[in-house]
Amino acid sequence: MADTIQPFHCAESNNNPKSSKVFDMDLEKVTPEEVEVFDYAKRAQWLRAAVLGANDGLLSTASLMMGVGAVKQDVKTMILTGVAGLVAGACSMAIGEFVSVYSQYDIELAQMKREGNTQDKNKLPNPYTAATASAVAFSVGALVPLLAAAFIKDYKVRLTVVVAVVSLALLVFGGVGAVLGKAPFVKSSLRVLIGGWLAMAVTFGLTKLAGHVGV
Repeated sequence: MADTIQPFHCAESNNNPKSSKVFDMDLEKVTPEEVEVFDYAKRAQWLRAAVLGANDGLLSTASLMMGVGAVKQDVKTMILTGVAGLVAGACSMAIGEFVSVYSQYDIELAQMKREGNTQDKNKLPNPYTAATASAVAFSVGALVPLLAAAFIKDYKVRLTVVVAVVSLALLVFGGVGAVLGKAPFVKSSLRVLIGGWLAMAVTFGLTKLAGHVGV
C-alpha cells in the first residue's frame, strides 16, 4: 500500500504546476510575519495628540492651581482657576492641533497630487481626530488636580495632595504612552514626572515671588 501511495503523491506535486503555483501564491499572500507585524506609526495620529493633551492638561492646570495657591489659600479660588484652565486649555489645544494637522494634511495631499498618487490619502493624519483626541485628553488630565483639591479645605494638605496625585498621574500617563508607543517604560515615565515637578515648582516659586514684591 505504501508503494502505491507514495508515487501518486509525488506525481501530483511534480506534474501539477498550477496547483503548486497556487499554493505558493497563497503562502506569499499570508505569512506569519505579516500577521504578527503591527505598524505602530499608525497610532501616531491620535496617540501623540492624546498623550500630549493629557500631559498638558495635567501639568498646566496643576501648575496654575499651584501658582494661585502660592498667593491665595482659599479652595474656591484654586478650583475656579483650575476650571478656567481646563476650559481655556482644551479649546486652545483642540484649535492648535486642528490647524497644525490640517496644514500637514494639505501639504502631504498636495505632494500626492503632484506625484499622481492619491490612493493612500486615507492614511494621512486626520485633523478632526487629532483635535478631538487632544481636547478630550486635555480635559481628562485637567480633571485630576481639580478632583484632588476639590474636597480639601486645609491649605497645606491640599497642596500636598495635589502634588502627590499629579505625580502619580504623570507616571501613569508617561507609562501608558511608553507602552502604546513601544518606548522605554521607565525612562519615559521618569522624564514626564521630572518635567512635571519642574513646571509646578517654577510656577509656584515665581508666583510666590511676585506676590511678595507686590506685582
